[in-house]
Amino acid sequence: MSSSSSSSPPLQEKITAPYGSWKSPITADIVSGASKRLGGTAVDSRGRLVWLESRPNESGRGVLVVEGEKGPIDITPKELAVRTLTQEYGGGAFRISDDQLVFSNYKDQRLYTQHILHKDSSPKPITPDYGSPAVTYADGVFDSRFHRYITVREDGRQDTSNPITTIVEVNLSGDTLDEPKVLVSGNDFYAFPRLDPNCERLAWIEWTHPNMPWDKAQLWVGYISEAGTIDKRVCVAGCDPEYVESPTEPKWSPRGELFFVTDRKNGFWNIHKWIESTNEVVSVYPLDAEFAKPLWVFGTNSYEIIECSEEKNIIACSYRQKGKSYLGILDDSKGSCSLLDIPLTDYDNITLGNQCLYVEGASAVLPPSVAKVTLDQHKTKALSSEIVWSSSPDVLKYKAFFSVPELIEFPTEVPGQNAYAYYYPPTNPLYNASMEEKPPLLVKSHGGPTAESRGSLNLNIQYWTSRGWAFVDVNYGGSTGYGREYRERLLRRWGIVDVDDCCGCAKYLVSSGKADVKRLCISGGSAGGYTTLAALAFRDVFKAGASLYGVADLKMLKEEGHKFESRYIDNLVGEEKDFYERSPINFVDRFSCPIILFQGLEDKVVTPDQSRKIYQALKEKGLPVALVEYEGEQHGFRKAENIKYTLEQQMVFFARVVGGFQVADDISPLKIDNFDTSSDA
Repeated sequence: MSSSSSSSPPLQEKITAPYGSWKSPITADIVSGASKRLGGTAVDSRGRLVWLESRPNESGRGVLVVEGEKGPIDITPKELAVRTLTQEYGGGAFRISDDQLVFSNYKDQRLYTQHILHKDSSPKPITPDYGSPAVTYADGVFDSRFHRYITVREDGRQDTSNPITTIVEVNLSGDTLDEPKVLVSGNDFYAFPRLDPNCERLAWIEWTHPNMPWDKAQLWVGYISEAGTIDKRVCVAGCDPEYVESPTEPKWSPRGELFFVTDRKNGFWNIHKWIESTNEVVSVYPLDAEFAKPLWVFGTNSYEIIECSEEKNIIACSYRQKGKSYLGILDDSKGSCSLLDIPLTDYDNITLGNQCLYVEGASAVLPPSVAKVTLDQHKTKALSSEIVWSSSPDVLKYKAFFSVPELIEFPTEVPGQNAYAYYYPPTNPLYNASMEEKPPLLVKSHGGPTAESRGSLNLNIQYWTSRGWAFVDVNYGGSTGYGREYRERLLRRWGIVDVDDCCGCAKYLVSSGKADVKRLCISGGSAGGYTTLAALAFRDVFKAGASLYGVADLKMLKEEGHKFESRYIDNLVGEEKDFYERSPINFVDRFSCPIILFQGLEDKVVTPDQSRKIYQALKEKGLPVALVEYEGEQHGFRKAENIKYTLEQQMVFFARVVGGFQVADDISPLKIDNFDTSSDA
C-alpha cells in the first residue's frame, strides 16, 4: 500500500462566496510558527554547511546549526542566542574559520568563541563584560597571522544615542579579556573588514553623515605592519570627485586581488576589480543590473570567487534586473555570464562550498531556502541542485493555495515615468466569488524606504490571498533593485513619491478590474508604516490602514532615532518646513478612515511614542482606531504569538471596518475605539 502527499485538495465543486470570506488552511499559526529566519551560512573545515536560524517558537532565538550525518545538529547552547544589535539591524553575527566560531550573544552582546562539535565545545567569551549591552560587534574576519579577530565595534558606553564605531582587534584566546584595540577609526561608520589571503592588507567600507552607505561611501585598503597596526592606507573607491558612488562587499581572491561592487559609472551596482599597481578600478562585467543590496545589515555576500588565475576569474554571482533575479557564473576573460537553472528564482547570499555553491533564496512557490548547487568541471553549468534548508518545508503541501505574483509596471504621477509592483490575485482552489464582485485589495508599502519587495513566496501574503484578498507589493520610486536613478527618486520627496506610487498602483488595479475601489486598504511597517500613515493623511484613496511601528512624526524620528539612521531623513525629506508638512501627526484633521497600529515597546528605531501620539490624536478626533503594544519586541516582531496576533487582528479589523464579508476564521476581535459600543467590547 502506497501513500502520497499531494498539494492539491480533492476535486469538488467550488463554493461561491464573497471575497475575503474564504476558508484557508494557511492559518496564522502556520505563518507565525513555521517560518524560521535565515541569518547567514558558512562552511567549516570538513565542508559541512553551518547556518544561523531564528526560531519564532523560541521567541526568535538565533541558533547556529551544522549539518550532521543523521541530520542538523544545534551548536548554540540553550542558554545563548546568536544575534548582534550593531546599528540596530545587525547581521554578520557569526564567522567561522576551519572549525572555530566567533559569534555575538544576544543578551550581553559580547563575542564568544566556540569549536564545532569538539568534546569541549562550550562557548567562552573573548570580549570584556561591561555590565550592559552598550558595546556591540558585527561582521568580523579571522587574522591567522596575529591570532586575532578583526571586527566592527559600536561603543555606546559614553552615549548610547551616538555610539562610536571603529574597527577593532579582539584576542582570540580568551585567556585574558583585554579591551579590544582600535585598528581603524575617525569616521562615522565602518563595515566589511576583509583580510587578504596573507593577512597583510585589510579592506573596509566607511562612510560619514549625512550619507547612508548606498548614497556615498568609500573603500579603503590598509597595509598591516609587523606590529599588527595599519600604517599606510589607500582609498580605492569613493574618493574621486568625478564619481558619486557607493562601493560595497569587498572581497579578496585567493591570488590577493581585490574585488568589490560599486555603481560609479552606469548607476548600477556592478562587480569591479582594483588594479593595485596603478590604483585603477575596472568593471568586470558592465550591466544595467544590481549585483548587491543596500547595506542595511552586515555580512551580505552576493558573489563568490570560485576560481582565479592570471588569465581569468570565475565568479558566482546573483543580480537583479527590472524586478527579476538571476544567478550566474561570470567569466571576466570572456566578458560573459552563464545563467544557472535551479529551483530557486530569487537569490540572496552565496557561500562557496567544496565543489559546490550554497545559494540562499526563494521562489514564488518555495519559501526562503538554501540550495546546494553542484557545478560541472568547467564551472559554467549546474549538474544538480537540492534544497538543504527551508524556512518552512511543511507549507509546500498548501501549494495549490499559493498565489503566484504578476510583475506589473504602472504609470506614476510623472509623465513617461513608470514604477513596479508584484500583484497577487485571490487564489483558493475551493472557492469562487461572483462574477460581479471585485476583491478587496491590500496594498503593501515596504520598509526602508531604501529596500525592495522581491516577489518570492511570503506566507504572510498567502494568508490574505487564500482568503480572497488581492494583494500588491509596491516597489515605489526610491526602492532598490532598479539602479541609482530609481533609488534617488525619493530624495527630498519621501512622503510624496512613495505615497503617490502606492495610490497610483491601487488606482491602476481598480481601472484594470482587479480590485474593488470601495475596499482599498494599505499596510506597512517602519518606513512603510510612514507611507501608510501619509497616504491616509494626505490622500483619499484608501478606506482603512494598518501601521506596524510606523513613523507619524518625522521630527521625532530625527531627534529620537538611532545613530545609523539619524541623518537618513535629511536627504529624504529636505528643509525643516518639510519635516512638519509631511508628518501625519500634524494633520490629524485630514484623516478620515479607520486605522490599526502595532508597536514593540523596546523599539529604538521608531520609538513607541510615535504610535502612541497618532493613536491618541485619532482617538480624540473620533476615528475608529486601535493600538496594540508588545512587551519585549523591538523593530520588527520575532515572537510567534505576536506575529500571529498582528496578522489575525489586521484581517478582522479590515473585515469589520471596510465590510462586505465575514472572516471564516474564529478570531476574537480586539476593541476598536470609536467603533465598538460598550456592549461590543
